[in-house]
Amino acid sequence: METSGRAGDRETTPRAAAAAVAFFAVAGLLDLAFALGEAPRPLTFAAAWDGAGRLVFHLLLAAGLFRRLAVVRVVALVYCLAGLATYAVVLLLALGQAPLSFPRSVVVGSLYQVPSCALLLPWLRSAEAALWFDRPLFGP
Repeated sequence: METSGRAGDRETTPRAAAAAVAFFAVAGLLDLAFALGEAPRPLTFAAAWDGAGRLVFHLLLAAGLFRRLAVVRVVALVYCLAGLATYAVVLLLALGQAPLSFPRSVVVGSLYQVPSCALLLPWLRSAEAALWFDRPLFGP
């Protein structure tokens, strides 16, 4: 995957950046699928709105990472930290056989997000990522 650089030169997109974009896009699609799949039938507007909101959030993150916006890198970093903490607790409760019932969305979400965030987090914190995400939110 390549992006055009300044003045016509070409830069190769780091694989970790492409993986981060793909991660957030897939996470949004999973959230939409589970919001619609686990909603009571008949499907209500509120359930569809909730799923669409989750999808839009993740797609905005993916688009911001694709556009190399520095502030979105920070949001993705915080998202991964929060996801690791939250889903690690959920996985520990499930593995510890806590007397709780977890919906499929939580189980699949934790199995998808914990390894993905664990792999993305070191790169998002790296100096290479800080150099790669160099565009301000407003401006050229």
